[in-house]
Amino acid sequence: MTDDLIDTCTPKRRITDPAEALAALERAVPDLADYRRPTPAVLDWALLEEGLGTALPSDYKHLAEWYPAFAIGHCILLGLPEPGAEHYVLRDIRSLLEALVEARPEPGPGLPPHPAPGGLLPWAESDESDTFAWRTTGGTPQEWGVTVAGHSCGGRWHYEGGAVQFLAELCDGTLEPPDLRLFDSEVTPC
Repeated sequence: MTDDLIDTCTPKRRITDPAEALAALERAVPDLADYRRPTPAVLDWALLEEGLGTALPSDYKHLAEWYPAFAIGHCILLGLPEPGAEHYVLRDIRSLLEALVEARPEPGPGLPPHPAPGGLLPWAESDESDTFAWRTTGGTPQEWGVTVAGHSCGGRWHYEGGAVQFLAELCDGTLEPPDLRLFDSEVTPC
């Protein structure tokens, strides 16, 4: 993988309300609602955020409270935390961070991995070894955009919206990403 920036995609309107972003994802992937919890899970966000050294975006937290881990299109794996097992997600994110460090050319122009200022913080991965990460730039985590570090396309590209909106637009066809292969929007529990 190179560190070349391939493209930047910007939504027509950035969704800032976590419930609205989740509703957009549920419209884009109707089968997703089959896996929705009857009540939101109580997760130890303090453990995850202290372990990562940063707060996390509210849309991701809202998604994780309502849904267990799942895959979209047998391609994108969202390893969301489960109550009492948050340390596993922390371990997985740290593992993805290590992979980003190893894959980064030295010296490289692009974005360094978190905890570097503005660094990439992974939140999902694909079966093609693409990493979906937040760019930790902006005043708050709600302002972070998404970067796809694409092993399959040999570079990276940016999306100027939140993670849940990114998934919704990817699945409903609004977002046409450069060289990311999402075959369908079927949801599979993990």
